[in-house]
Amino acid sequence: MAIKNRFAQLHEEICVWRQDIHQHPELLFDTHRTSAFVTDQLKEFCVDDVVTGIGRTGVVGVIKGKSNTSGKVIGLRADMDALPIQEATGLEYASKTDGVMHACGHDGHTAMLLGVAKYLAETRQFDGTVVVIFQPAEEGGGGGREMCEDGMMDRFGVQEVYAMHNWPLFASGEFAIRSGPFFAASDLIEITISGVGGHAAKPQETVDTTLVASHLILALQSIASRNADPIEKVVVSVTSFETSSKAFNVIPERVHLRGTVRTMTPEMRDMVEKRILEISRLTAETYGAVADAEYIRSYPVMVNSPEQTQFAAEVASKVAGKCDEASLVMGGEDFSFMLEERPGAYILLGNGDSAPVHTERYNFNDEIIPVGCSWFAELAERRMPLRK
Repeated sequence: MAIKNRFAQLHEEICVWRQDIHQHPELLFDTHRTSAFVTDQLKEFCVDDVVTGIGRTGVVGVIKGKSNTSGKVIGLRADMDALPIQEATGLEYASKTDGVMHACGHDGHTAMLLGVAKYLAETRQFDGTVVVIFQPAEEGGGGGREMCEDGMMDRFGVQEVYAMHNWPLFASGEFAIRSGPFFAASDLIEITISGVGGHAAKPQETVDTTLVASHLILALQSIASRNADPIEKVVVSVTSFETSSKAFNVIPERVHLRGTVRTMTPEMRDMVEKRILEISRLTAETYGAVADAEYIRSYPVMVNSPEQTQFAAEVASKVAGKCDEASLVMGGEDFSFMLEERPGAYILLGNGDSAPVHTERYNFNDEIIPVGCSWFAELAERRMPLRK
């Protein structure tokens, strides 16, 4: 394993940063403390420029190499936000914020990229410019979209962009990546069914929205089983069922359903949206009710560029000895917005035998920090080598 010696030296310091961020998790765009911490560290490292307020609370640092004959500009991105989960790890550095924790490892991603920024600002062994991107609101807020809409790519001249995510239950310190579509498009469903409420003992006087909603949930599952090509990937999940009345003897006037859709191609995404709207309307009409269905497009499919994926895999193999081919992931990732604007690649780094992400017992594995840092740094140095 080709870990850079400097990251072995910085390991303890980066762990301190990571555990401090872990103790102070922040949601979505409210990453004020984390953003301030990142900003202070970048200034202390003497990077060439630090810009705040990109994508609301995002932070961007610019690091120039010893030369710039290549004219290349590479972006390296880390996400900063946490999740609304009550931590149950029992760690000494567990979250100090009730009901919020770093359950996806963004504390580790941020700390690693800070370590990379410190190393690159010290050494500058590359011919070009590195832009380090610290992004808020990956967990549902679309912080990547917000940073792009703020003109980040053009403002800093980013030509390629790369990111990494830790991966539980994958061997610690090992890498995996795939070219092309990698993470699914992630969309939201909101459906309100309106009928006629009444006494539960007199259903004949009502239009029972609970009955309508139950039939609708079952009907929506026919999209994956009967409308979609079996070879294609699609998930339709209704995850919330709320009635307007909680009484045991009242048939509710309204039911509100929420859910998510995951797809891997634009064509499948279009088809699923069309069918959800049709099935909602027609199922409700069948029982004399009305359905107000909304399909909200959130994160697009995350697509790794072929050339950049191959390069990222080569660097990973140099650092860790090999790089596996990753499976398709039906989770969403808003790095997809950055990859829509620039070619680049997203790689997975094994977190070892840890609890899954988005669970109360998850914790980022500090032992993989030198590996992740080495990949980011090697990426910059090999993509923009100094001329001898």
